[in-house]
Amino acid sequence: GIATPEKARMTLDVMKMLDPSQLKPDSIETERIMTVLDETVAKLKLSSLIPHIMSSLDSYADVLGPEITSSLIQHQKLSNEMEQLLASSGEEDTVQAEEQQGSLCLLEQHLKSSVRDILRLFQANPSLCQALKHQTWAREPPAEGFIKAFEEFRNFIIERLLTSPGEEEEKSQFMEDISLQITKTREAVTALQAELAAAIQAGEEEIQKKDNIIEDLKSSIRDLAKVSEADTQQIKEGEVKQQEEELEASQTRCARLQQDIEQLEAELSALIVEHRAAEAALRKRKCRAEMEIVNWIQKYDIDMAEKQAEYEEVRAACTEEKAELSWLLEKHELLLQEYSQLEEERRLRQQKEEEAERELKARTLASIRIQALWRGYVARASFRKMKQLREKRKGKGKKGKKSKK
Repeated sequence: GIATPEKARMTLDVMKMLDPSQLKPDSIETERIMTVLDETVAKLKLSSLIPHIMSSLDSYADVLGPEITSSLIQHQKLSNEMEQLLASSGEEDTVQAEEQQGSLCLLEQHLKSSVRDILRLFQANPSLCQALKHQTWAREPPAEGFIKAFEEFRNFIIERLLTSPGEEEEKSQFMEDISLQITKTREAVTALQAELAAAIQAGEEEIQKKDNIIEDLKSSIRDLAKVSEADTQQIKEGEVKQQEEELEASQTRCARLQQDIEQLEAELSALIVEHRAAEAALRKRKCRAEMEIVNWIQKYDIDMAEKQAEYEEVRAACTEEKAELSWLLEKHELLLQEYSQLEEERRLRQQKEEEAERELKARTLASIRIQALWRGYVARASFRKMKQLREKRKGKGKKGKKSKK
C-alpha cells in the first residue's frame, strides 16, 4: 500500500518494540523491577559458582580472604550435613522422621542465611566478582539452564512492562504485514520459477520433437539406402541406362533429404538458441526480482534508521520544548498572580475613587441645593423687605394726603 506518515510512525514504534534494548522505562516502578531482576540474575550467577569455589579454595586463596574462606567452609559443613540427613531420611520410624524433618527445615534456613552472607561478602569484593565473571565454564548444566531461563523470564517481563497495549496491537499488525509481504514475495518467486520451468519444459519438448524428426529422417535415409542398394543391384542386373537414371534419381532424393536434414538441424539450433535466450531472460528476470526485493529491504532498513534518527531529534526537541513550556507556565503563574494582585489593587483604587467621586457629587449637589435654598431665602427676605418698604411708603403717602385735605 501507499506509505503514509502515520504508517511510517507506527512501523517505527513497532520496530522499537521488537528491540527491547531500544525501550526505555517510563516509571520509577519499572526501573525498580528491572533493577531487582538484574540483581537477581547477578546473584544467581554468583551463587551457581559457590560449589566450584568450595572445591578450589586453594586457587582462589589470593582473592577470597579469611572471612569469605571461613564462610565457605561453614557452608560446606552445612551442605554435608544436609546431604547426610537426606541420605538417612526414610530409614527411621515416624517420630525420628518428624525430628529429621524439623532438623532439615532448620538446616535449610541456615543454608539460606549462609548463601546470603556469602553473596554479600562476594559483592563487597569487586576483584573476586571480576575474577568469577570468567568462570562460566564451571557452572553445572542445570544451573546454567536455570540462569538462561530466568534471563528469558527477565527479558519477557521487561518487554511486557515497557510495551503498552496499543504498541502490542501495532506490533501484531506489523508482524502480520511482514508475513503477508513475505507470502506475496514467495508467491511471486514461485510463479516465476513455474514460468521458467514451463519454458524449459516446452523447450525440451520441442527439442525432443526435433530429435524424433531427425531420427525418423535418419531411419528414412537408412531405408532409402537399403532401397537404393536394392535398386542398384537391380540396375546392375538390368540395363545400364535404367541403372544410371535410377542412380541419379536416388542421389537427387538423397541430396534433397540431406538438405531437409540440414534445414531441420538449423531450425533445431535456432530453437535451442531461442529457448536458451528465453531461459537466460527468465533467469535475469528472476535475479532482477530478487535484487529488487533485497534493495527494497535495504531501502526499508535505511528509511527506518532515518526515521528513527528523526524521531530521536523530534523527541529531544519535544523534551526541550516541554521543559521550556513548564518554565513559561511557572512564569505565567507568577505573572498571573502579580496581575491579579495589581488588578485587585486597581479595583480597590478605582472603587475608592468612585466613592470619592460619588461623595464629591453628593457634596456638590448638597452645596448647590444649600446655595439655591440660601439664594431663595435671601431673595424672599429681600422681597419681604422691599414689600415692607413699599407698604411703609404707601402708608406715608396716604397720611400726607389726609393732612393736606
